[in-house]
Amino acid sequence: MNFNEAASRSFCSTGVVFSETGSVQNTAAALWTRSDRPVSALQMDHKSVIKFSHCDKDIYCFFVPDQCPECGMSFSGKRLEEAPVSVPSPFSNGHKEPCSFLVASGEDGALRDFDGSSDLHTGITDTNGTVYNYTRCGVQREQQGWERCLCVPLVQPDMFSLMSQWDQYLEKFSSAQTWDPSWQSFNEESHNCYSYSLTFINCVLATQSKRPLSKDEFTRSFVLPRIKRASKYTTLCREISQNHFYIVDSPRRNSREEEDSKDH
Repeated sequence: MNFNEAASRSFCSTGVVFSETGSVQNTAAALWTRSDRPVSALQMDHKSVIKFSHCDKDIYCFFVPDQCPECGMSFSGKRLEEAPVSVPSPFSNGHKEPCSFLVASGEDGALRDFDGSSDLHTGITDTNGTVYNYTRCGVQREQQGWERCLCVPLVQPDMFSLMSQWDQYLEKFSSAQTWDPSWQSFNEESHNCYSYSLTFINCVLATQSKRPLSKDEFTRSFVLPRIKRASKYTTLCREISQNHFYIVDSPRRNSREEEDSKDH
């Protein structure tokens, strides 16, 4: 199936889950998956969240203190139980993520986005990082403003044929009459930034002879897990900003307590 045929079919079949300016109902449920990596001095200078363990506690902070905030023991001349690790941020600079689906906050607050109270906006990047996104004024092509967003890569690195046509597909799709406000107005329930993004994704899937993704499937599989992780991360940053530390029981301690209870 060619791209024009795929586009004409997708315009009639794609549902939406966003409202207002393209916002999805944000959930604050904590589903935080991450891979720890050693912390660097540069990351610490930029207030990267780091984690270290002491006295059966996992302690999250922006820097390693001189003494344990839980037990008061000095770290001077002593080694920690484990080396501090960096907690990777879930956010990316969308302009450096080619051929991707992006979710950004519609709010200006640094820590309010993805907290369950903010509107979200979506877009698609071309191979150069320009973000195509649909608004009440039609399709916008933006080279700045998406520096802090969630990213869903859409094209595998070895898909050279698709990448070579990506910009042409995206521009042709975005120039269609469907996205011209004078022909069809923006609708917060049925014709918005999310429907624009998902319709384009399904057009490309059709050219690859793959089945389309429903709004529920795409949201559940690709969007909500990232929003949940971002919500957890921003909550963690807020706690550290207010209290300097965020302290929880170490999983190792909980494991030992469970083993002890079984022994007795």
